[in-house]
Amino acid sequence: MAQKIKRNDMVKVIAGKDIDKEGKVLSVDAKNHKVVVEGINMATKHTKPSMQNQAGGIVQEEAAIDVSNVMLLHNGQPTRVGFKFVDGKKVRFAKSTGEVID
Repeated sequence: MAQKIKRNDMVKVIAGKDIDKEGKVLSVDAKNHKVVVEGINMATKHTKPSMQNQAGGIVQEEAAIDVSNVMLLHNGQPTRVGFKFVDGKKVRFAKSTGEVID
């Protein structure tokens, strides 16, 4: 199944505590309709000391956000995403401008 938001896309948050912030998509969970965006929805996590992290302590890391709360940025503008066939291939396009994204 094709995804409207993919890894490394730039997105803008349109709902929630981080509204109007922008960031790059780090990962996509298509099954649960969640995305992790760089610097968005930061959560505090308490970590135990381990071999990689000798000290342990409190760490800030990105938590997942619902995909419906972000919009793809195309040429710096938030846009809805559609699909169409170009030369027999299914591609994403920006609904605001009609331009093919990839």
